[in-house]
Amino acid sequence: MLDKKKEQPACQRDVDTAFSEARKMVDLITTPEADLSQADREWVAAEVSDNFANHVNKGFLEYRKSVTETRDFALTDWFGEGSILKDVLGREYIDMLGGFGLYGPGIRHSKIVEAVKAQLDRSPQYSQEMLDPLRAHLAKVIAKLTPGDIQYGFFANSGTEAVDGAMKLAKFYTGKKGFIATMGGFHGKSLGALSLLGKAVYREPVLPLLEGIHHVPFGDADAVKNALEAAKITGAGIAAVVAEPIQGEAGAIVPPDDYWPMLRDICDHYGVLLIADEVQTGFGRTGKIFGVDHWNVTPDIMCFGKALGGGVVPMSGFFSTAKIWECMEPNPFMHTTTTGGNPLACASALAAVTVLLEEDLPGQAAEKGEYILKKVGELRDKYPTILEGIRGKGLLLGMVFPSDEIGYKVASGLFSRKVLTAGTLTNSKTIRIEPALNVPYDIIDEMLVRLEETFKAIAD
Repeated sequence: MLDKKKEQPACQRDVDTAFSEARKMVDLITTPEADLSQADREWVAAEVSDNFANHVNKGFLEYRKSVTETRDFALTDWFGEGSILKDVLGREYIDMLGGFGLYGPGIRHSKIVEAVKAQLDRSPQYSQEMLDPLRAHLAKVIAKLTPGDIQYGFFANSGTEAVDGAMKLAKFYTGKKGFIATMGGFHGKSLGALSLLGKAVYREPVLPLLEGIHHVPFGDADAVKNALEAAKITGAGIAAVVAEPIQGEAGAIVPPDDYWPMLRDICDHYGVLLIADEVQTGFGRTGKIFGVDHWNVTPDIMCFGKALGGGVVPMSGFFSTAKIWECMEPNPFMHTTTTGGNPLACASALAAVTVLLEEDLPGQAAEKGEYILKKVGELRDKYPTILEGIRGKGLLLGMVFPSDEIGYKVASGLFSRKVLTAGTLTNSKTIRIEPALNVPYDIIDEMLVRLEETFKAIAD
C-alpha cells in the first residue's frame, strides 16, 4: 500500500538480497502479461514508492501526481500502446504528455519495436573497432532530412549530450568561448547545457557555470544584435547563438515570424554560428519536420533528441555542415561516447524516420494541433476565469492559466479523470498538451470532454 512517510532504512551491502531482488523483477517482466497474478501486481505497485523514497529521490514523491493524487497504490508505469497507458494494476490513462515529446510515433509503435527486436537478435552494441553500418546509414538519412547543407553528425543518448556536443563543436570551429542564449530557454542540466539554460532555480545552486554566457529575451532579435555588438566592442568572443525554434519547457512560446530569419542574418553579419536546439521541436512535433522549417531557416548546427529514437530507445545527436565539421577530422577522438548511436538506438531511429514519413506525422501534428487550438479556444470563451488561453504550434501546445493554483487544479482534475498532463519546468501555470502525433481524434475528443468536466468542477 502507498506509504508516503515511511522511514528510510539504513542501507548496507547485502549481495544475496541484491541478487534475489534483481531476479524477482526479471522474472516478473519476462512473465507474459496475462499470467501475472494479482499478488505480483500489487507487490510492484507497493514497492515502487518505497524504492523511490529510499533509493532514488524521495522528493519526486511530492511532485508526482501518480503518488500524491492516488488513494491506495501509486500509479506505476507498466504498459503502453499508442496514446493509452496502463499501470501494473490495469488502471488506464489517456496520454496527453507524450513522455515530454518522446512519443512522436506513439507508445511502442509496432514497426519501431520490430526493428529494435530484429537488431537485438543480431548485435546489441558496437565492437568498438569495426565500422558500424547502422550509425553511418542513419547519419546519411538525417543529412538528407535536414535543411540546407547540413551533412555530418554525431549520435549520443540524450538531448543534453547533443547540446553539450554542439557547444564543443562551436568552440572548436570558432576558437571562441562565449554563447548567447535565451531567458526561459531549456537545453539540459549537465554543467555545459545548464550554462545556457535560462532559469535561475536550476543554475544558482551550482554557480559558477561556463564563462561567457549571455542571456537575452526569447523572440527579441534586436536584443541578440545588441548583445553581439557589445561583445564585439568589448572583445568578448562569441562562438554561437543558441535557441529553441519554439520554447518548449518555458510553455510552448512561439517567437515572432521574423525572429529566426533575423537571427540568421544577424549571425551571418557578426560571423557567429547559429545553433537550433530541436530536441523537443524536431521530427514533426510542431507540424513541420523541424521547428526551423516554419521560417525556412538553416542553422549552422542542429541538436536532436527525444522523438529521434521513436520513443523506444534513447537517441540524440548534433549535426552540422561539412565546412564546420572539418575541425573534428584531424582528431575524431576529441568527442566520443561508448554507447551513443549504438545499433539498437540507430535501428529505432531509422524505423522512426520511416514512420514519420509514411504516416506524415508532421502533417498530422499540424492538423490536430489546429483542431485542439480551436476546441480549447471555445472552452476559454466558456470558462474565461479559469483558462487564459492556449498557444503553440502543431502538438507542442500549452494551456495558460491565471495562476499556478488553478493550473495545478486542472492538472490534478485531469489526472483524477485519467488523463496524463504536466506543467512546464515544475510550473503549473502552463499545462502542456503534447500527445503522440498520430493520436486518434476519438482520444482527442475524449480528452476535451474530460477537460471541460475539469473546468466545470473548478468553476462550481
